[in-house]
This record gives sequence, C-alpha cells and structure tokens, in this order.
Amino acid sequence: MKRHLAGLAGGTALALALTGCGKGSASDSGGSDGKTIRFVAAKYDDDTQAYWTALIKDFEKANPGYRVNLEVVDWEQMDSKVKTYVQTKQEPDILNYNKFSDFARDGLVHKAQDVVSPKVLADFLPLFRQKAQYKGAQYGLPFISSARLFFYNKDIFAKAGIAEPPSTWAEVEADAKKIKQTGYIGLGLPLGPEEAQAEFQIWAMNNGGGWTDASGKWTIDQQANVDTLSYLRKLTKEKVTQPNPEATNRKDVFNQFAQGKIGMLNGAVFMRKGFIDPVDAKLNYGVAALPSKDGSTHKTLGVQDYLVAFKKSDGSNKAAVKKFLDFFYQKENAAKFVSTEGFLSVTESAGQVLSSDSQNAAYYKPFVDALSSAEFAPTDDPAWAAVDGAVKQRIGTGVAGGDPAKVLGEIQKTAQKGD
Repeated sequence: MKRHLAGLAGGTALALALTGCGKGSASDSGGSDGKTIRFVAAKYDDDTQAYWTALIKDFEKANPGYRVNLEVVDWEQMDSKVKTYVQTKQEPDILNYNKFSDFARDGLVHKAQDVVSPKVLADFLPLFRQKAQYKGAQYGLPFISSARLFFYNKDIFAKAGIAEPPSTWAEVEADAKKIKQTGYIGLGLPLGPEEAQAEFQIWAMNNGGGWTDASGKWTIDQQANVDTLSYLRKLTKEKVTQPNPEATNRKDVFNQFAQGKIGMLNGAVFMRKGFIDPVDAKLNYGVAALPSKDGSTHKTLGVQDYLVAFKKSDGSNKAAVKKFLDFFYQKENAAKFVSTEGFLSVTESAGQVLSSDSQNAAYYKPFVDALSSAEFAPTDDPAWAAVDGAVKQRIGTGVAGGDPAKVLGEIQKTAQKGD
C-alpha cells in the first residue's frame, strides 16, 4: 500500500514522538483511568496525520473525558517500531499494521468481537473478514485494501513504437529494451526493503509460484520462484530497470513514474491519488492486467491492512478501545479515510458511500473487479511476520549478485523456523 499497503531497518528508540491529540503522554496506555488510549497509525501519505487528528478531535468532543494519544509512523520504520513495542511490553492500545496473526498466536490482542459492535463485525466484507482470522477466530479488524495492476506511460510507449501493454514476460523484456533505447527507464522494479515482498509475489504468482502450496505448506524455494527471481535478475543485468533495484523502494519508482521517467511498472490503486495527480494530473497513462510468464492467466495481488487491539493485563482499556473503533467504523468516517488515501473499502457501508462518487468510478472499477479474485499474502500464518521481514531484507540480493536459489532457500529456512 503507499508504503508498502509494504519494515525495515533497526532502530529501538522509545522516544515516542506523540504527534496528536489529547493531553496524555506516551505512558498513558489506557490503564491509568480507563479512558485514555494510545493509537499507533501507519503513515500512508501526507494526509494521514490530518485525517486522524480531525477524527480524534471529533471523537473526544462526542465522548467527554476520553482521550486518544496519536503516533503516526512511516511504513519504512513500522516493522522495527512494532518489534520494539512488543519486546519492551510497550504495545499501543490500537495498532494500524499489515500483520496480526503472530500477535493472536501469542495471546496479545483481543478478538474482534470483543472490541467492536456486532453491527461493525457484520459490515466487514466477507473476503476481508476471512483474511482477518487466526484458527477460526477473527482477531484483525479489516482497515483498508488495495489491488495491484500494471501501469504504463502511453506517451513513452508511443515514442518506443509499442502499441499495447505487454501480456507475457517476453513482451515485458522486449518492451523494456525498446523504452530504454528512447532514453527512459523501461521497467520500475522496487525490490528494496519497503515492500519487496509484494513486488516479488506479483511476479512469482504470475509464474505459478508463491509462498505456499495449496495445503499451506511453505514452498518459498520452489522452482517457479527460483525461475522468477532469475528472470528479474536478468532484467537487472540488461539494465532495463532503474539502477540498483535491490535498494529501490516502491515509493521511489512510483514517483519516477509520476514524473514521466519510467515506461511501466506494477502499480497500486492509490497511484493516482498519492503519486500521479500531485505531480502531473495530465499524465497520459493506462492500466492493464499484470503480465504473466505465458500470458494465459493474469493474477492480481490483493493487500489488506488491519487494526488490532492489544490487551492490557487489567482489561482497563477495552471499553475505550471499543468506543473509539466503533466511532471510526461509522460509514462516513471510514469512507472518508479510504477516499482521502485512495484505497478500496473493506466495509459494505463505506463502499456504498464511495460508490456514489461517479467521478472516480471509472478509475476504481478495474481494481474493484480484480480484487474479487485476488491472491493475498498468508497473513493468517504467524510465521508470515518473520518471512515478510526476511524477504524485505534478502530478496533484492537475488538480483544484485546473489544466487536466486540460495537466497530463496535461506528465506525458506526462516519460514520453517517460524512454524
């Protein structure tokens, strides 16, 4: 997601620069008076802070005596922050994150039914409710969703003599070479630590690969994945991508695409709102299915982020957490966040609000259609947290000189240790 919907470098400082609302301090975790909670939200773009600040102000006005201390964390820092929170037992009351099942496994978070009303539970769309379960019980609260499709610059394609977007990997390679000859970057390939796991999954699943087999067994080092990483390494060696894909984050290539420097890339639904329109609202681009190796099937990656509510030993935070979450999931509040950030709705009521916006319907329709059959990362497996981190840190080395089979074999070992 604008992160990476995507963990990363170290950093263990607990000087929690609280940026928001209420009068409490970082130590106000809800246990002191039962009415003060701490909320750590992921930063999707420059509008995130303003949205939550305004929502919390409205919440506190509507609920005298309740306070929400807000901390907004950039996605590139989120993994290390969350790891520190858990290790030092400084978990927030509510966390906006892209993983949940390892917290559920370790008994750290409330079940969804304990922190939102039955009305909110029933409002979640079935696809996302299912992806928020661990061992048959829902712990994650679906927050936002995104789908990935292929973006291409029509003007660059015309200059390179390319009539239509590529359907096969062979066409991707050929088109990237033509684009390079015109002086542009052929293919944006972000395999840096922001969200490398999503970029690799897009390519792997369109070669018949993926993280697990049908039974849920980890198969990261399967031959289809090795072939996928070898293909991406070939593109890197041919210099049809941007320099150093292993160190390039998604937001970097998204910005370059918006600036008209890249011919094509795997993009996300929030590309228009978050990257293209702020730079060049008149950019002449198109959206197509993600290319596959043989061109016969085209799979779409779906991404879902969550809210999770951490337990307190005395249970004193549950009422305040529930009150705030129910307030956020009111249809107008939830719809405003999705609209502000350019994502797809995970609730029926917010979706109905957004569907009335005919101005944006044409842009969002292919993403909504693709999402219904999208593949997701195995976030319901507690080992995914470790795998996700390993992929972010290691997968790029497979195009930068490391042996693809060895790189994937190392990640496979991480998955097996986490089982």
